[in-house]
Amino acid sequence: MKRYMNTALLYAIFAIAGGVFYREFTKFNGFTAKTTLSVVHTHYFLLGMVFFLLLLLLEKSFSFTGAKTRRVLIVYHIGLNLTAVMFVIRGVTQVLVPTLSSGMNAAISGIAGIGHILLGVSMVILLVQIRRSVLAIQV
Repeated sequence: MKRYMNTALLYAIFAIAGGVFYREFTKFNGFTAKTTLSVVHTHYFLLGMVFFLLLLLLEKSFSFTGAKTRRVLIVYHIGLNLTAVMFVIRGVTQVLVPTLSSGMNAAISGIAGIGHILLGVSMVILLVQIRRSVLAIQV
């Protein structure tokens, strides 16, 4: 449970840093349009901090953590951070407006998509593990 709490705290720090970077980077560059940088803050708060706080509460109630949980959470961390890094890259390119080839543009979107897939798959696997623990308690 301590690990879930520490992870939630770490993602809260990442979320705050992402929000500050978005605000200051766009202000410094005089950028006022919409940018993908704005979603880094919310992704880290919700999919990072809130998610791990919920896991903390579920672990306390149902003790779902098993042998596979660590591997699934590693995939979750990779997915979340890959997604966030690609959001930052996409946002910086939106603010600075460099000339991107169509291949580079597609690669940024594709890698962010892979991050989302990793997040989704690991989240479903965790929910199945939690469901099994809840059902085992009820029987």
